[in-house]
Amino acid sequence: MFFLIVILQPLTSLISQAQNLEEYLQMAGENNPELKAYFNDYLAELERIPQLGALPDPELSMGIFLKPMERFMGNQQADIQLMQMFPWFGILGARKDEAAKIAQTRYEAFQDAKNRLFYQVKETWYQLYQLKEEIRFTEENLKTLQTYERVALVKYQSGGGSGKTDADMSDVLRVRIEIKTVENNLAFLKSSRLPLQAEFNQLLNRNLDEPVELADTLEIVELSNERLSVLDSITQNNPMLKMLDAEKEAYGFQKKTARLEGRPMFGAGVNYMAFSPRTEAGMPMGGMDMVMPMVSVTIPIYRKKYKALSREAELKQEAVGQRREYLVSQLTTQWAASIRDLDDARRKAELYREQTDMVGQTLRLLMTSYSASGQGFEEILRVQQQLFDYQLALVTAVVDQHTTMAMLEMLAGGK
Repeated sequence: MFFLIVILQPLTSLISQAQNLEEYLQMAGENNPELKAYFNDYLAELERIPQLGALPDPELSMGIFLKPMERFMGNQQADIQLMQMFPWFGILGARKDEAAKIAQTRYEAFQDAKNRLFYQVKETWYQLYQLKEEIRFTEENLKTLQTYERVALVKYQSGGGSGKTDADMSDVLRVRIEIKTVENNLAFLKSSRLPLQAEFNQLLNRNLDEPVELADTLEIVELSNERLSVLDSITQNNPMLKMLDAEKEAYGFQKKTARLEGRPMFGAGVNYMAFSPRTEAGMPMGGMDMVMPMVSVTIPIYRKKYKALSREAELKQEAVGQRREYLVSQLTTQWAASIRDLDDARRKAELYREQTDMVGQTLRLLMTSYSASGQGFEEILRVQQQLFDYQLALVTAVVDQHTTMAMLEMLAGGK
């Protein structure tokens, strides 16, 4: 598979994050109704294997004469026949092998559904984390702006009489406008939490208002340098590719079955005739029952249907091979796009982290200058907004990284 290198992330936070996700993934796997349906489809296909591997049911026919038929051996009372047909050698095994491969396709479909479900759980969990961080940064931004409001108000009030200027008051009004905007955004973010939480709980098939435990922090992650090993893992372990491989093998056994069905079937049985004695011209006539072994054979002389069955299976094999080739091309494209997105998100995360640090230093310098000269309040508000934007962008980049990693894991058939 592939490995994650976690940069500057505390071990306890990483373990906590893994435990939370692991528990939720296990819960989703056990409770999701759609996933259960896929698994039951697989179990149903398994039940077809003994059906197709069994011999045809014996045939029993009985005839009872309402008026005994007079024969030389006596009066025939009944005629009973029991016959068992036997397909050509190997046909039952081929049918079982075909059914087993069809069952494997259902299992791989279940695996693909499970991987997609796990990806949805991870993606929604990361979105909840992002929303939590956006709310936290917005609340911090609101507190900072409220602090700026108090500073500007004190500066305005301390001007005294004619010292109060319109410029000082404009600083107060300007920061109050920003506060109103942030308060509105904060209210929207908090209202967005409930539907996202409901979506997450729906995937786990539990009460929609159940609380969701989230990680304290997510840090920048990086894929190991062996990028091609990820692609190899995808082409070897992707469930949809495995499903097509199993389907192709199933058609191979179907072709073999079609060929064997063109061979004769043999039957073996017994015919039992019950007689009762009778007297004719004063002489006793027989009365002994008769048992006669029987054999039968089918003569498959209509060859066109068997050739058509074989050709049908062969064409389906070719179609599956072509679909597999196309799917490999699609998965390769998705792999390349995911690698690009992962690198892009990593670069952005590192950039935004550096910019956040530099903007923070700039903000502290501006505050010092404002305290001394009383000038530059508008620039402080602009830089504060810039800091807030970079903080949100950093969280988005980190979440994008983790989401892309989850996508790669889904493509590679892993959890």
